[in-house]
Amino acid sequence: MTTRRCHEVVFPPLPIDIHLAKPVLCGQATWVTFGIVTTEKRMRWRRRLLVTRRKLITLAVAFCAISVEWRPSMAAPSNNIIDDLSRSPSSASNGAEWQFVADGVMGGVSKGWMAYENVQGRIALRMQGDVSLENNGGFIQVALDLAPDGSTVDGTEFNGIEIDTVGNSRSYNLHLRTADVTRPWQSYRQSFKAGQSWQTHRLPFADFRGYRISQPLNLRRLRRIGILAIGEAFDADIAIGGIRFYR
Repeated sequence: MTTRRCHEVVFPPLPIDIHLAKPVLCGQATWVTFGIVTTEKRMRWRRRLLVTRRKLITLAVAFCAISVEWRPSMAAPSNNIIDDLSRSPSSASNGAEWQFVADGVMGGVSKGWMAYENVQGRIALRMQGDVSLENNGGFIQVALDLAPDGSTVDGTEFNGIEIDTVGNSRSYNLHLRTADVTRPWQSYRQSFKAGQSWQTHRLPFADFRGYRISQPLNLRRLRRIGILAIGEAFDADIAIGGIRFYR
């Protein structure tokens, strides 16, 4: 093969790919030069691209493995007990800590407290307070994570929540929060009446209703439970003697 570039130049017979044509001036005439890439160079480039691609795939797989490892656990509870009030004050049987929360976190003025007391011959977690609807408030609550590290638990092997209470014959709520709940006002709710003597309430999961959340209750992603005096102005007084899952 012969190409003319100002002078006659004879190229040896090589396997080539012509990848660029660029006109240049040579005296009064215009000639076209050609960039020449051998098949061997192309193979080297391809090998480098394959090595780079394998490295990227390896990094992506490693990242996915790490991400999976970091996800909160969704283990089933070791037993059905959430709290049987057998541990020191504020520490629940599941290893988490009870917390008292009022609507002051949202600008409300409701007041209250929680304490461990002997109520009608039984050790109980007692919540008392004044629920006010002023400043768009309206609740007090005691709340507990269902796992000590705040991760989710799988409640699919159970039918609902069982709670022992005594109170002042007013209605209270039990709220469930899951990993799908992202706003403070969202929850899955069910009401019950705390009578003036000890009684056990069974609250089926099927009867919980989502409040300002579109996702259905996902029992595989249960995270937190709360007992609330909510929605009306009244003097709250409820004691909890035990809480657990039931089948």
